[in-house]
Amino acid sequence: MTPPPGRAAAGAPGLRHTGPAPRRAPGRRSRGQTPAARADDRRRTFPAPQPLADDRTAATWWGHAWVAALESAALDPARLARGRTYAGRGRVDGITVTPGRVTAYVQGSRARPYRTEIRLRALADDIWEEFLTAAAARPEHVAALLDKDLPRDLVHAADLLPAAGDLIPDCSCPDDGFPCKHAAALCYQTARLLDEDPFVLFLLRGRGERDLLAELTHRHTAPGPAARPQVPQATVPAHTALARRRLPVLPPPFPPPAHPGRPPAYPQAPGAPDPMALDLLAGESAVRAHALLTGGADPVAGLTVWQDAVRLAAAHPGSGLTASTRALYRELAAATGRTPTELARAVAAWRQGGRAALAVLEEPWDPPAGPFDRARPALAASDVPDLPAVRPRRNRLTGAAHQLRFGRDGLWYGYESDPGKEDWWPRGTPDGDPVRVLTALLGR
Repeated sequence: MTPPPGRAAAGAPGLRHTGPAPRRAPGRRSRGQTPAARADDRRRTFPAPQPLADDRTAATWWGHAWVAALESAALDPARLARGRTYAGRGRVDGITVTPGRVTAYVQGSRARPYRTEIRLRALADDIWEEFLTAAAARPEHVAALLDKDLPRDLVHAADLLPAAGDLIPDCSCPDDGFPCKHAAALCYQTARLLDEDPFVLFLLRGRGERDLLAELTHRHTAPGPAARPQVPQATVPAHTALARRRLPVLPPPFPPPAHPGRPPAYPQAPGAPDPMALDLLAGESAVRAHALLTGGADPVAGLTVWQDAVRLAAAHPGSGLTASTRALYRELAAATGRTPTELARAVAAWRQGGRAALAVLEEPWDPPAGPFDRARPALAASDVPDLPAVRPRRNRLTGAAHQLRFGRDGLWYGYESDPGKEDWWPRGTPDGDPVRVLTALLGR
């Protein structure tokens, strides 16, 4: 049978879990089963997923939202690309999911795999109460959950899906990237688990499948409050209704939300605007409105057309590898008279440090005497062994495959290129210490 649109097939290879057994009606127990024999509903282990035949990262809208939360906060698209390759080649071992944590061993370039995990904050009881109330109020929500589907309005009612910055990666490897390629691989494989069984997301947020469905069943079958008798309204004389009176003071405004809202899903229809463009414009409007509401400043004010195009591309969830991202880069580049490669390089700089990092990419300058002149002696006197030699030119210290650029903000920005080529790409995190930036580029 063909699976419903937006969902992976329930029998996808390598994704059958060894978590809790199928639910039975309350009070029933299979022959010979004891309470101690039941699986732990708050700890589920999935076998190692099989390698992927294509580069698809998710199949459902909530799986894509999970991937977007990782990619929108990532500092290095190259690490995301390598993590996606690791996931596609089956380098992620068995995955264990517990409240607030997903853990697995990921095979890297060394013989011994690395222990990798993704952390996500468990929801408080009052937020779960809002979710359960909203779910039990509509029978179709309960039916969708039983069918392993997630209604959008139900998920947004409790903010179950992670936003940018909510996923915290951690890995035993020496790479300090955010995330490293091993954590990125685990995140992409977790999206496949979410595609097949959205109750994995509920478990990460703190509730097991059995307890959640039992509570929903109880609320759905509980009798509601008795209907109040209708009391006829008394007639109000016209002179009383039209009499001048002092209106009460308006209540204080609601506090602004912690994060900008998410736009709705725009369908693809003949003659209608491009759904991706609508989603991008609506998301940008929400972000700007939230910034004005909370800080009184417009983050776009003062940007040039080119800077705003780079900012838009950098805010798009993706690393430049998906079809939708390539289309966005192509159209923004054409509108600004640049090439998609120039835009991708500028996006890498923007994600490295915003407007200041973009200026470092595009504007060579002659720094005055001071920190720039002290950088080469500091590199030579460093206790880090075998640092490569660098040659100065304007605000740059260039080696064979690594480059340090000094910004007007007093920070050093790392760049990498293939040896012998002048094809420099931003890498790593800006820092005031050139030694730290260079050692991070070298992976030491």
